[in-house]
Formats: sequence, structure tokens, C-alpha cells
Amino acid sequence: SEQLGKSQAILQDYKNLTGLNRGHLNPSGHHSDSSSRAATFSLTNIVPQNEKLNGGAWNNYEQQTMMRRTVGCNTTYIVVGAVPGNNYIAKGRVNKPSHIWSSACCEVDKNHREAWGVIAENDKNEVQLLTLGELEEVLTHLYGRDQVYLFDSGCPRE
Repeated sequence: SEQLGKSQAILQDYKNLTGLNRGHLNPSGHHSDSSSRAATFSLTNIVPQNEKLNGGAWNNYEQQTMMRRTVGCNTTYIVVGAVPGNNYIAKGRVNKPSHIWSSACCEVDKNHREAWGVIAENDKNEVQLLTLGELEEVLTHLYGRDQVYLFDSGCPRE
């Protein structure tokens, strides 16, 4: 585990946090069997997340909005991420993201797809529901790089 700790977060890094807990990017609840659920508990899938957000608005998105929006989807593709912030935990070893985001593209049938995105500031208990195009614009601005495209052109931006 000492070797692992040279390149990634370890459990010790998440001890004694105040106001933060381990936030899953890819939620375990979105997986149907125990082995794929177990894989989400790796620390490479976890960021320091505001505990009120993690247990509140973000949890509501994962448990309610996501479930409601994916009714009728044959396949749903999800891309998740975090925007690095200016603060760190564990003596500078692990970045505390400024924002956490998730996007989805759902295949209803061969000719119809639906898409959406959400983003949350990591110090507020609120989640913004956006179109895919809006989320890509916000991320392009936040990352300060070239235009962000989360899915191919078959997923609607509106």
C-alpha cells in the first residue's frame, strides 16, 4: 500500500475529514451486480465531496432524477468528472474539486437519443440540471481548454 500511495489516494488520506466525505463519481447504485458495484469503491473513483451535497442534492440526482430520466432508455451512457479546485486534503496529496459533474446520453431506440448533464459546486448543496450542450460549455470554460465534447454528435446538445 506504500507503493500504491506514491501514485494515488489511499484510505489514510480520507481519515479525519471535516465537512467532506468520499464522493463516488461512478455511483455504486447504478450497477446491477455485486462485482461491478464493488469496483466503484476504488479510490480512483472517489473525490473529496462536500458531505451535505453528497448526502443531499447529489444523492437525489443519482437516486431520483437519473432513475426518472432513464425510464424508456435501452442503453444509457454516462460520463462523469470533477474540476480540480484550489484546495487539498491529506497534506496536499488529494485535490478537493471545485465542481463535480455527470452527463448522460440515453438510447431510447435506433433513431432517438436523449441527453442531459448536471453540475454542482463542491461547497453547496445544489445541483444544476442542464442540457448536454450547456454542460459542455460550462466545462469548456471551467477547464479553460479546447471545446469539451462528452459524447459523439449522435447525442442531442439541446
